[in-house]
Amino acid sequence: METIIVQLPGPTQWGADETGRPDLIHLGPGDIADFGRGTPGGAGVRIVLTDPGISRRAGQLEAAGDYWRLSNFSRSVSYVVENLEGAGEYLTVAPGRLGAPVPFEFSRVVLPALSGTATFKVFAPQHAYLGEQSAPGGGEQTVHPFALDPTSKYFLVLVALCEPRLRDPSDTALPGVGQIVERLRPLESCRDLTRSAVNYHIDYLAFAKLRLDLGEETATGADGGRTGAKRSRLASVALRFGLVREEHLGLLPSRGAGRLTPQEADA
Repeated sequence: METIIVQLPGPTQWGADETGRPDLIHLGPGDIADFGRGTPGGAGVRIVLTDPGISRRAGQLEAAGDYWRLSNFSRSVSYVVENLEGAGEYLTVAPGRLGAPVPFEFSRVVLPALSGTATFKVFAPQHAYLGEQSAPGGGEQTVHPFALDPTSKYFLVLVALCEPRLRDPSDTALPGVGQIVERLRPLESCRDLTRSAVNYHIDYLAFAKLRLDLGEETATGADGGRTGAKRSRLASVALRFGLVREEHLGLLPSRGAGRLTPQEADA
């Protein structure tokens, strides 16, 4: 099972409206991937950053357990790893630093470049949490097939998506993306939440955390049909396996709090 997923730079990103899937690299424990400009054509590195200000072999990622390490091969500039779930939290990897551990589940690696910065994203969907692995008896640790962090924004999105069915199992309606934005915006951590951010979290849940096989369901039909099928499968799996329960409704703001205008919900 992969430790980290690298989303390569490109026009197709998780949460975008395009029909295509982003280019991803899956790394398991011990796997490595170099990043940089590479030799002409990008050869020699797995993560290609085309800016001429980037070294041909700028650094390396290494998957390790339920986290990853970053090595900075530059002799003069530091790299920054941003926590995309944090409020501006980041760490700096100094020139020449090898194997700096990165604890974030959502990360953006930022390198100085001639065009400003060059970036790529790294996800660690298999972060471990206290559970069966703490039991005595030895042997290999049990890896939970759905390792969800209840403190994350993506979990809030999942709870908001499942809320109608949690409150009334006979309710087959699911909230749309705009409704999820409206439901979560009253929370301090979600003041700047947007439709594109919600789509991003839905894609991350579907493809990285719950690893849904959506194949034909998302390959045909209008955009609304694709996203509707994805939301329906997410809610179905989350409720069926008890990933979201009634107790999690307490994470949401009280109903009716902080109602948004249609223009705010569409932002």
